[in-house]
Amino acid sequence: MRIDEEPATVSGGLRRLAPLALALALLLSACAGDQTGAILAPAAITVPPEAPRVTGRERNTSDADHAKLVASFGGEYQAPSTLRMITEVTDRLVRATERPDETYNVTLLDSPVINAFALPNGRLYVTRGLLALATDTSEIAAVLAHEIAHVTLRHASARSELALRSQLVSRVVADVLNDPETGAKLQDQSRFAIARFSREQELEADGIGVRTLARAGYDPFGAGRFLTALNRTIAMKTGTGLAGEPDMLATHPGTAERITLVTRAARLIGAPGLGVDERARYLAAIDGIAYGDNPTDGIVRGRRFLHPGLGIAFEVPDGFTIENTRSAVLGTTGEGSRRLLFDQVDSQVGQGLDEVLKATWNDAIETGSIQNRMVAGHPAVTALSRGKEWTFRLAAIRVGERTFRMIMAAKGGTDPDPAFRRWTESLAGVSAGEAGALRPLRIQIVQAAAADSAEDLARRMAVPDRALDRFLVLNGLERGARLRAGQSYKLVAE
Repeated sequence: MRIDEEPATVSGGLRRLAPLALALALLLSACAGDQTGAILAPAAITVPPEAPRVTGRERNTSDADHAKLVASFGGEYQAPSTLRMITEVTDRLVRATERPDETYNVTLLDSPVINAFALPNGRLYVTRGLLALATDTSEIAAVLAHEIAHVTLRHASARSELALRSQLVSRVVADVLNDPETGAKLQDQSRFAIARFSREQELEADGIGVRTLARAGYDPFGAGRFLTALNRTIAMKTGTGLAGEPDMLATHPGTAERITLVTRAARLIGAPGLGVDERARYLAAIDGIAYGDNPTDGIVRGRRFLHPGLGIAFEVPDGFTIENTRSAVLGTTGEGSRRLLFDQVDSQVGQGLDEVLKATWNDAIETGSIQNRMVAGHPAVTALSRGKEWTFRLAAIRVGERTFRMIMAAKGGTDPDPAFRRWTESLAGVSAGEAGALRPLRIQIVQAAAADSAEDLARRMAVPDRALDRFLVLNGLERGARLRAGQSYKLVAE
């Protein structure tokens, strides 16, 4: 949770954030990605619509935009050996494309989100979250080949041109022909056209990426393995065991569809066993990289959340699993019948906390439910709101000059007040000593002993829940798989 974030965008009664600028959404190809959410990048970024060739690894005219983009993803992640390996893989892939004279500049991003994307000027971005998920060089090469395909195919330029043309048509109809209603309909239809176009581009980049993989000497089946790991990760995050399909405006096809396509493309090239995966080299390069939240943006330790920058901490009730996102801390129980949200909201000077709740909540607040109270020594206002399917407990708490919301929802008509009170009363400060002792979790590479099982190594994982599932996904293993003695595997360690 970033200190400077706006209120979170979630379903239910919370007021929603304004959408990102259309031009940025078209030009940022967030492709590998953690498809449970959109890329949160600053709307002020502008990127040239053309895709110039980069003749060397020099800096180009979009340095300011590059800096803003990197900052929006937590800054640049410093891992020289990892960056060197990624750059070597990128150069090898580029030599296997139809434009081998182009050169790309790779930046590692200090973000736990699983994502990679490319800009038309030849800049490639890879998050450390994605690096942690991949298990060998062919998998990371598959992601990079996909992004390189977007640049060489000029996809961003095509999307930008389509968007501008659609905007122009709707504006002419609305302004020149004095028919704003038809103009609005045309613009709405263009959104669907752009979404379809984007999905087609993703599938095209997948197919070309697999062929580039093979020409570069990598295992073309690495693309399918990585997408499978991504799909399993999404499924764990949804808590349903099934990854959700995209809606009609999603710019990405469903991950399952992409797995089918890249696997078919790899089989057209040859049987499994082609190319190299360089597993040992890759794992050595990512040994020790940070995993999960950066403590400066808040960190989850079991059921406890701590944010040194905000100077606050709290503990969620039993049964909740929490996740720290860019704009909020989100939590849910295993069966999904209770959920919670913690975020920071803007408030005006002199604005009462009851007014803050009303201003940031769309549903009706039950008459007479607003109460003034103290939470951990801080002034607070709590309230009750009942929707059609959920019952909400709300709190606005003022800590110094900041105002926070704590919201708990229970499915049906049951009032979640007992658990809500335990949660709000756990709010506390973070001491300087505790803040200084916080360190990010890290990927640790270990070799399996002859007697080790997946369950044995999973017990060494420093994760809050589902240790075995996380170990299997991180290492590309299925349940019941036997470990190979002497082979390296990824753990999450403190």
